Amino acid sequence: MWRSASIPEPTFREFSQANASTTKCRSFGVQPKTLDKFASTHSLIDARLDQGLIMNTDAFATYESNVRRYCRSFPTVFTKALGATIWDESGKPHIDFIVGSGALNYGHNNPTIIAPAIEYMIGDNILLSLDMYTAAKRDFIEALVESILKPRGLSYKIQFPGPTGTNANEAALALARKYTGRSSVMAFTNSYHGMSLGSLAVSGSASTRELGGVARHDVIRVPYDGYANQAFDSASYIDCVLSDPGSGIEKPAAIILEPIQAEGGMNTASAAWLTEIQRICRKHGIVFIVDDIQAGSGRTGDFFSFEFAKIEPDIVTLSKSLSGSGSPLSIVLIRPDLDIWKPGEHSGTFRGNNFAFVTAGAMCKMWSDLRFTAGVERTAVKLQAHLDRLVAKFPKCIEQKRGRGLMAGLKCSSSAAVSRVHDIAFENGLLIESSGPDRDVIKVLPPITITDDELDHGIAVLDHALQEQDNV
Repeated sequence: MWRSASIPEPTFREFSQANASTTKCRSFGVQPKTLDKFASTHSLIDARLDQGLIMNTDAFATYESNVRRYCRSFPTVFTKALGATIWDESGKPHIDFIVGSGALNYGHNNPTIIAPAIEYMIGDNILLSLDMYTAAKRDFIEALVESILKPRGLSYKIQFPGPTGTNANEAALALARKYTGRSSVMAFTNSYHGMSLGSLAVSGSASTRELGGVARHDVIRVPYDGYANQAFDSASYIDCVLSDPGSGIEKPAAIILEPIQAEGGMNTASAAWLTEIQRICRKHGIVFIVDDIQAGSGRTGDFFSFEFAKIEPDIVTLSKSLSGSGSPLSIVLIRPDLDIWKPGEHSGTFRGNNFAFVTAGAMCKMWSDLRFTAGVERTAVKLQAHLDRLVAKFPKCIEQKRGRGLMAGLKCSSSAAVSRVHDIAFENGLLIESSGPDRDVIKVLPPITITDDELDHGIAVLDHALQEQDNV
């Protein structure tokens, strides 16, 4: 087994003290006793690890549904996590390049985000509030507007649907249909928008769309940017068929897209293409929906993944890392004149997750800190340089680097190669996963707050795994 410098397992107290100057927990009104309580909890976990407990998976194998997936790829029992590192019951550390499939962009248990939530939890504050007014919800809305929307010149109404990404996409599609009076939606090859029926319908993967067992109508499938080849202009094609009454393509209520198709193979839309799709939507009176559930909330280095293209979608859906903590939360950002919902017309029992409001508000405020944003930008540059080196070093295995910023992928020669790299990486303490219709892309999603040491260590393990595959 390949070895490198081991990663020491910190206590929460050590982690907090080491990061006090940058996390600024006290700026959120966190009292020292709160950090002491959290440190005490982690000390109990430390003690269990010290006892050398044997990992027992019988309960999962016996009682959990066959549908479970990630545990089959990573057959160990995890107990503790800080930053970009998680530990299993044996005490073995793993660098996390999956981060909850993009739901933990700010790392595990980020003190800036978690500390105010602990203070909130121990204060007998409300946790579930439907869509009633609460102080936590007000604070989140104000933080989102002041730290995220206004600095980017964006003006949206905020809808709180159910807590998941697919809840947000379902609401966006329903609103677009209500606003236009049209039923069809234009969606793209290799797209992924969620696991409920409406979201499944507009997803591209055949295996995904087959779930649910019912027919899915009213979807017009078109090529994503660069789908056929780089020379094919899919935006011009879309404009052409929408302009031609003889094309047989009806005008849709909405066009929905991901600026980066994470599950579809880390395919990345260009700024020019996104700008043209927005122009087409404006020309034809079509609602332009950007699904920024996985690519947004800071993943690419900007808060929104479409910022580089200088576009303003009619509707934006956010979830995954929106809470900053892994707690479920989603929102739909709606151009004000599109907000034609009647009171109670769309709903969701868990749309008032106040714990998530607290952590999301803390996350939003981080984007007002220039040191934080500069650090994210620097880390993105460093990751891309690492990946460029791997592409040059392993041409037999890696065909192409994909993605943007800290949302990256390595297109490999085969799914078998990716599978072998995955297994070797896990054996040596790195968590990665595959992407794309053929599962031949390695997703590289480190926390955007990852330390240099953690990033270098994770890349070193990936380098070793690729070398082992190259030697086959």
